[in-house]
Amino acid sequence: MTTALMSPVDLGLPEEPLTAAAKDTAAAHVRARLDEQARTLVENTEGARVGTDIEHVHQLRVSVRRARAALKADPGSIPDADALNAELKWLGSSLGAVRDLDVQLEHMRAQAESFDDDEKAAVEQLLAGLLADRRAARRRMLATLRSKRYQAVLHTLAAAALSTPLPAEGDDEPKDVPLVDVIRKPHKKLMKDAEALGEDPPDDDLHALRVRGKRLRYAAEMAAAASKKKIKVLVQTTKEFQDILGDHQDACVAEDTIRRLLADFGDGIAVDVVFVAGRLVERERARKADRRARWRDALAEVDEAAKAVLGD
Repeated sequence: MTTALMSPVDLGLPEEPLTAAAKDTAAAHVRARLDEQARTLVENTEGARVGTDIEHVHQLRVSVRRARAALKADPGSIPDADALNAELKWLGSSLGAVRDLDVQLEHMRAQAESFDDDEKAAVEQLLAGLLADRRAARRRMLATLRSKRYQAVLHTLAAAALSTPLPAEGDDEPKDVPLVDVIRKPHKKLMKDAEALGEDPPDDDLHALRVRGKRLRYAAEMAAAASKKKIKVLVQTTKEFQDILGDHQDACVAEDTIRRLLADFGDGIAVDVVFVAGRLVERERARKADRRARWRDALAEVDEAAKAVLGD
């Protein structure tokens, strides 16, 4: 199925993006954020379909995450927020495989940049299975981007951006939530989860903590109008924290991927492929160890920056 190119206006959005001022409530900023993400999805859809620049898929995926973070910042004011969040989660999953494979391929080739030509050729042999995985993932992604369900998600997201804030249960009028409060809950959850970790937490727990940090970052980006200088520091520190744990997770995935690719060769694997795979695994383990040594200090900076914004 093919779909015609659409514009934000086709979704019912105004020609000019929605905006919100520092004095406006969280509900207004959530809607401006949803409007922004709907436009980003529209602007990058065709580029993702064409596939000549991997950045388009990246922008689609980030936009989905930012939209979901906005919904969670003030869910009570958005009609059918849970249903929209579920559809955005589906969309993010549909985009995720291609993006993850792009990151893995780009990283492993960068790790092999210092290898000699024969070793680089062996790396490409190793990555052949990953390229096949990406082609399959891309076919699935294209089916998603051409589907009626995707079109429905775009229209629903636009409708949420234009919606009138709902009153809280038992109230006659919508509750005015201060903009800065959108970071309070994700900050609290991040620190609570971090405190529950032991000295040497499992890889999966660190990945979950990274997700918490990402939600705080996106909430901080949305709240930037409330306290630009302090929020800017919070956005930067959460990005650094997220990047550290993101590198850690990428290293874990890369090692597992290399081992899987080796196993797929079976008994006919060439010695030089095994050799370069070993070198790549060593580098991933070093990266993982380095990031494990750094994440707690980065988290402390996030906590300090968030408390400065919240006045805690």
